[in-house]
Amino acid sequence: MSENGLCAIVTGSASGLGAAIAGLLAKCGAHLVINYSKSQKEAEATAEACRMAGAADVMVVQGDVSRDDDCRKIVAAASPWGRLDLLVNNAGTTKHVPSHDLDGLSAEDFQRIYAINTIGPYQMIRATRSLLEAGCKMSGRPAAVVNVSSIAGINGDGSSVAYSASKGALNAMTLPLARALAPSIRVNTVCPGYIDTPWFTKGRGEAGARQVRDAVLARAPLKAASTAEDIAQLVCFLASPASSNMTGECVRIDAGLHLIL
Repeated sequence: MSENGLCAIVTGSASGLGAAIAGLLAKCGAHLVINYSKSQKEAEATAEACRMAGAADVMVVQGDVSRDDDCRKIVAAASPWGRLDLLVNNAGTTKHVPSHDLDGLSAEDFQRIYAINTIGPYQMIRATRSLLEAGCKMSGRPAAVVNVSSIAGINGDGSSVAYSASKGALNAMTLPLARALAPSIRVNTVCPGYIDTPWFTKGRGEAGARQVRDAVLARAPLKAASTAEDIAQLVCFLASPASSNMTGECVRIDAGLHLIL
């Protein structure tokens, strides 16, 4: 991506993959809304890194995407720009349940995971629609929505049944949204495999995270463990004019792991 001036919201961008996506957009001179749910300190640090990297404008907004009012608050931060060119639905959550133990998930766990991973992106798309359409009118090409899903939504091999199901629903939602929002807005989804971020450390501890990473390196046909920057590159491609004829796609990026599952 080489274009300056792009206006973007990246949900869940205080750290990890969201921060990497925001950082890459910042290098292109983007206007950015950094969103966080809990960690203002991390979000402010990411925002400052984006400013140092060349972002034209950076705002930090707290909001839980499972709440429609919060989604609208996040989007309101971008309204002074009068447009949006990109929404990245990156915010996500899970509950790590060993061996998919059915007793390890409650109805409340399911509801919370779905609320953030599936309903949240829908609410964010609905809230940003008018600004994305304005971005299309101003640029002369479709604005972009990129959802961050997971290969767990395709093969069911995730941290829990609820997580896999929520990401599968997000993948399925990509098609009707792409149909409904064309021709002004493109909707695509990335489905990463393992990403070498603190996500696994938080869920499984240092030893557990290391075990997962070692297993990925041993099994993946490309013998690689994807970094947040690897996934961010794909997200930014789907946001760029280079992918202007792509919509309704779910793109896997997993170092080839799906070839052996």
